[in-house]
Amino acid sequence: MTQPQPAEDSPLFIAALARGVSVLRAFGEGRPAMTLPELAEATGLSKSSVQRFAHTLWTLGYLRKDPASKKFSLGPWSLELGMKYVQTSPLVLGGNPFLHSLNRNCQETCSLAEPDGLDMVYVARFATHKEMFVNMPVGMRLPLYTTASGRAVLARLDPDVARGLLQRCDRKPFTASTITDLDALMAELEFARRHGYARSNSEFYPGDMTISAAVLDAGGTPLGAVNVSVPSSRWSFEQAQAVFGPQVVETAHAISASRTLGRSHPFYEWEPPGGSLRGALPSLGDEA
Repeated sequence: MTQPQPAEDSPLFIAALARGVSVLRAFGEGRPAMTLPELAEATGLSKSSVQRFAHTLWTLGYLRKDPASKKFSLGPWSLELGMKYVQTSPLVLGGNPFLHSLNRNCQETCSLAEPDGLDMVYVARFATHKEMFVNMPVGMRLPLYTTASGRAVLARLDPDVARGLLQRCDRKPFTASTITDLDALMAELEFARRHGYARSNSEFYPGDMTISAAVLDAGGTPLGAVNVSVPSSRWSFEQAQAVFGPQVVETAHAISASRTLGRSHPFYEWEPPGGSLRGALPSLGDEA
């Protein structure tokens, strides 16, 4: 089996564009605003390069600059980039009506998540009107192995492929309850296959329990998962499974049957050449 060429080595790869995107990605909850020297440190770019990229992005409206502090922050136009995805995603567009109905019926926080690399990304969400234990905003990424939604998706793959993906994960514990053992995770996938839903109990946030079922395209490929999140202050783990297991299964089936999803390729085939998944799984049929 030949090793895939790193994507950065392709003659089609534009390094300057990648550096410009790195400036946008440098901002986050812990770094909402930065000066040019701080941006240079965060991105690893020279101050002169950061100055040019920041000025261009500011001119286009993707960054703002405080007149007094000279600090840059993300501008409203940057929000449009993410919103374009939500507005064009068949999973979100087809799933939102069913997710909203689930939220109204169960009165708990309901989400849609889809796999991307070794993460699950929240792409739609309807929050509970009750006291909310944790906030999982749209766009948040969680490791594939810790989430009920990730396990719901993995359970719909060939077991050897699922095991290979789990082996690629950096399976570190986030709480005392995080399952990191490979065999124990495979047992959770088998549970999901038998019952139709996957589960996670306090594995990323203490006290947060999630129940999830996979959404399939017309060919049976898992595209994402319906997720219900509840706190241990209101539910036991057994009660949450008994009540929400059938509900997420029914909702996932309804989205899958809505004929809005078409057919797609498995998520691990969408990663760019040289990514962490392609070429790492012998069972995926890479050419020698």
